[in-house]
Amino acid sequence: MKATIPAGSMLSTLVSLRGNARGCVYTEPLWGIPYNLYAPYMSVYMLALGLTDGQIGLVTSISLGLQVFWALMSGAITDKIGRRRTTLISDLITWSLPCLIWAVSQNFWYFLAAAILNSAWRISHTSWTCLLVEDTDPALLVEVYSWIYIANVVAGFVSPIGGWLIAQYSLVPTVRAMFLLAFVMMTIKFLATNAMTTETQQGLVRIEETHGQPLFQVLRGSAGVLRSIIRSPVVMSMVGLLTILGIYRTISNTFWSILATERLLLPPATLSLYQFLRSLCMLVVFFTVMPRLRNADPYRTILLGFIGLIASQAILIATPPGGYIMLAAATVVEAFSLPLVSTLLDKLVVLVVDPHERARIMGLLFVLVILLTTPFGWIGGQLSEIDRVLPFALLIVLFTAGVALTLIAGRLAGDKSSAGTPADS
Repeated sequence: MKATIPAGSMLSTLVSLRGNARGCVYTEPLWGIPYNLYAPYMSVYMLALGLTDGQIGLVTSISLGLQVFWALMSGAITDKIGRRRTTLISDLITWSLPCLIWAVSQNFWYFLAAAILNSAWRISHTSWTCLLVEDTDPALLVEVYSWIYIANVVAGFVSPIGGWLIAQYSLVPTVRAMFLLAFVMMTIKFLATNAMTTETQQGLVRIEETHGQPLFQVLRGSAGVLRSIIRSPVVMSMVGLLTILGIYRTISNTFWSILATERLLLPPATLSLYQFLRSLCMLVVFFTVMPRLRNADPYRTILLGFIGLIASQAILIATPPGGYIMLAAATVVEAFSLPLVSTLLDKLVVLVVDPHERARIMGLLFVLVILLTTPFGWIGGQLSEIDRVLPFALLIVLFTAGVALTLIAGRLAGDKSSAGTPADS
């Protein structure tokens, strides 16, 4: 079979994956499939159970606020317990248990309780990232991250099943069943990933170095790490770009389905068709475009992606009620643009941080991102209550700022390179 796969292709990379990269990538669909089933309906599910736009935004902001604490703790926890064990424990608590709560939710307080638990996913985000990249060839990172996204994009093809089930059995009972399925599949995924991976070499070093130290003593060492982040213009530019992407995801994940159903009059059962279209377009990008970007200038690619995202939001805002074709056009442009930003930005973040302090740097880096992102769940809710297009007008402003910041970051990186100094200095 390997002989029939072109060398250097995405499929060649997938087949040749070994070690932790294989354990993380191969099991990802077990998370992506259930997530993509329920994600398009989360906000309308909350509306159906009596929550207001403001309450939905408040739950989002509370979750983001708690994520600050857990992101701050994540580096120290990951170093002390280990990448592999931290990932397993955190995933079970922050995804499996919330899925059970969402499945039986009745009102605002259920969603708040689930959000409190789910907010701690930032711990496994740090530990899983370290588990994925630390023993992986840096030259493969674009392809590895592309396959992570592909796994979730392909999982999006199951979303029309959710729409069909909602049409047959109505929204609330169908989404409850989706959450129960998510509990089962995600739990299997977490156990399988743990079985297929081993502790990284850097993880073993950090476990030994932190042995016998109380957790908060390990955390105190983060002060110097934080200073190094703040003093690095290149790393701070990554913080800014990650923040813009984080705000986009917060607003889009929370308010897109509300805009589509409440303003554009899209039937809830058809939401999954747009998710399917989005997934199909992103899959095309990952297989036809991303392999060509292995040696491309990442900053120019990110710049092009932001320009496309601006165009997608402009089309979305201009879409009239019942304008399903325009909504599809906005979805297509967004789907072709987002991978250019997210995949290359993931690679840049991994490459600009000190590998010896990766866990604490990644944790603290995302603390800064979450602190800057947190208010926008509430802000988006307030804007949506005034006019449901306003959160997406805000995204246009932020993406424009992303264009400017990408130009600055590319110039900073170029200056570092021409001066003969590392980009993270």
